[in-house]
Amino acid sequence: MRQEWEPEDLIEVWTLLEEDQERLQNKSGANRLGFALLLKFFEVEARFPENAAEIPVPAVSYVAQQVKVAAEEWAAYDWSGRAIKRHRMEIRGAFGFRECTEEDQGQLAEWLAVELCGVELNRDRLAEAVVARCRKDRLEPPARSADRYSTGHDQERRAR
Repeated sequence: MRQEWEPEDLIEVWTLLEEDQERLQNKSGANRLGFALLLKFFEVEARFPENAAEIPVPAVSYVAQQVKVAAEEWAAYDWSGRAIKRHRMEIRGAFGFRECTEEDQGQLAEWLAVELCGVELNRDRLAEAVVARCRKDRLEPPARSADRYSTGHDQERRAR
């Protein structure tokens, strides 16, 4: 995701709508801000950020104003606790997505190997193709850091 945002783009992409605000009613502090940022990021990217640095600083400030939580609270959002797991589940449900299973990852790897790897070698474009395919299938893509879908070779390694 890009890190520089013009004010009009922030308003267009990061403004919380009424239904977004309703989803925030039972959340407070860092969890309120974290949920709102994950929600809007997922809406744009059809995936969750890998870490806090992926969320643009201007978006943090803009969303923090909307949810009436200090932007500094973003640093206190727990990226490994129960709350983020619940948040991700709730957000997936809001957009009609489901979590990627190992079976899904295997199918994505096979699709990449058969359909794309012979004609496209650029890892970034392959990753973009996976995200686009997952968006179409309403499937949360596997984590980019896992690199499981970049070439499909992990399936071969596991089979050995």
